Amino acid sequence: MEYRELTVPGAFEITPKQFGDPRGLFLEAFKAGPFADAVGHAFDLQQANCSVSAAGVVRGVHFADVPPSQAKYVMCVSGAVLDVVVDLRVGSPTFGTWDTVLLDDVDRRAVYLSEGLGHAFMSLEDASTVLYLCSTGYSPGREHGIHPLDEDLAITWPTTARDGTPITPLLSEKDEKAPTLAEARTQGLLPTMEAVGAFLAAQATKP
Repeated sequence: MEYRELTVPGAFEITPKQFGDPRGLFLEAFKAGPFADAVGHAFDLQQANCSVSAAGVVRGVHFADVPPSQAKYVMCVSGAVLDVVVDLRVGSPTFGTWDTVLLDDVDRRAVYLSEGLGHAFMSLEDASTVLYLCSTGYSPGREHGIHPLDEDLAITWPTTARDGTPITPLLSEKDEKAPTLAEARTQGLLPTMEAVGAFLAAQATKP
């Protein structure tokens, strides 16, 4: 596997080696040792989620309270999505910035995002299937969102699907009602760089 840190610190693009023959192909989707070497800490898998989305569907920007927040290891096992990581850590030098990775069933890359970061994606093909490995289980009371079309955040969403047909963002009712980044900061919903650092430092000292 090849690991590349994104412009948002704490987020990585992971590109696996694929081994194919006339029967199909094989790849290692996750490997604990190389992951910890590249990222700097282990990944504690506590829950795995799967979503299937029509072309144009946008999910996110989602994040969770720190502690414990929720780190994610994200793969698109079928179809294609534009995956987006957003730095929501107040006090971070890159606060409010975002980066993207194309996840699809061709290169079969994955994205890892650490605690305190926001996650979203747009489906570029009908029935795009995304698998999320999560460091904590779902807890509605501590999970939040930022409106993915926030003009100040200014994420550049695709306007065409993988087959070239036009698409427009399709949001859930919950994501439609999500606050802007500025509103979430004013409301005290966002994690701080200090809290994230303290949490990760505590995790590193665990046996």
